[in-house]
Amino acid sequence: MPSITGILRKMNTAHNPDNNLVSYTLNLNGEGVQGLNALIDSEISIAFTGQMYCTACGRSIKKTFNSGYCYPCFTTLPECDICIVKPEKCHFHLGTCRDSTWGQTHCFQEHTLYLARSSSIKIGITRSHQSIHRWMDQGATEAKEIGFFEDRYQVGLAEAAIAKVMKDKTNWRKMLKNEVTTEDFEPYFQQILEMLSDEQGMSLVSDGSSYSFSYPVSAYPKKITSKSLDKLPAFTSKLIGIKGQYLIFEEHVMNLRSHGGYEISLSY
Repeated sequence: MPSITGILRKMNTAHNPDNNLVSYTLNLNGEGVQGLNALIDSEISIAFTGQMYCTACGRSIKKTFNSGYCYPCFTTLPECDICIVKPEKCHFHLGTCRDSTWGQTHCFQEHTLYLARSSSIKIGITRSHQSIHRWMDQGATEAKEIGFFEDRYQVGLAEAAIAKVMKDKTNWRKMLKNEVTTEDFEPYFQQILEMLSDEQGMSLVSDGSSYSFSYPVSAYPKKITSKSLDKLPAFTSKLIGIKGQYLIFEEHVMNLRSHGGYEISLSY
């Protein structure tokens, strides 16, 4: 039974535009080491070694913060600042960015405003060059570009205004049970047009590209039981699907992204 050991990162994803299938690769030590689609309907064993390492600085730690960081990195790195999850709170213009060079590279580039169908219809933002990977990480079955903004702060202001009356989060339990709305995007786009200022509306597009996604799942669970490696450090189970950043087993689901920095052994 082949076995591999390493430090977890979120799974790598790829999208096949011919059939819309999402392919997953297990990411250990920052490298893709095992194609996971081929393991659907196979029994696999996962064991947590008890070791954790910061995904930024690499030091051994006893607890992770923000899905893989040690506490010093969590409190000092720009990618862990509050403005990453709430971009409307960007403070770059105040001269207080944790790393202005990183901020210039990460935040001052084109960002996409989008609608996605993963449970209900939700609003979201992402850097334009990584939009497809963002949607796959969310387990979206469809996504549509509805606007392009020059930087993260501007798109964040737009998203914050829209999120006052429209969902900006995925119901992950419904997503994993494949309980997905069939509503059209168009009424939401028209509603958004009315929410934003004239200046913000100039960044919207009515003919943005749409993308569809299908996932390697042989059976969707009727009941969702989530387990972490802290509570279930070793188990063997049949892998029946992968969606978003979740592995779906017969007995439970596991979010691999939340286990960043955990050292595991995988046997298959």
